[in-house]
Amino acid sequence: MQPIVITADNFEEKVINSPKKILVDFWASWCGPCKALSPIVEEIAENADDSYLVGKVNIDDNRDIALKYKVMSIPTVILFENGEEKKRSVGLVAKDDLLELLK
Repeated sequence: MQPIVITADNFEEKVINSPKKILVDFWASWCGPCKALSPIVEEIAENADDSYLVGKVNIDDNRDIALKYKVMSIPTVILFENGEEKKRSVGLVAKDDLLELLK
């Protein structure tokens, strides 16, 4: 499964009201480290089991979401559970580091 494209229009439905944990990648098209992290995020999404989902928020198109969650540097990956931020990773990290957020 591909990551869910998350926007201001569907953020509440896809993230806040998600019945599963959701790992959300905050990124931008001009960000080199984001481009490097993207295949890792996509691989995690493709291998997702029934316990979690993966989504992506383009911060250029959804500044309000980035501001609300104080995303100051990208890439930032936030794990949401029951509509609340549980864990966060900032910068280019290894796949294992992102998988650790899900534990």
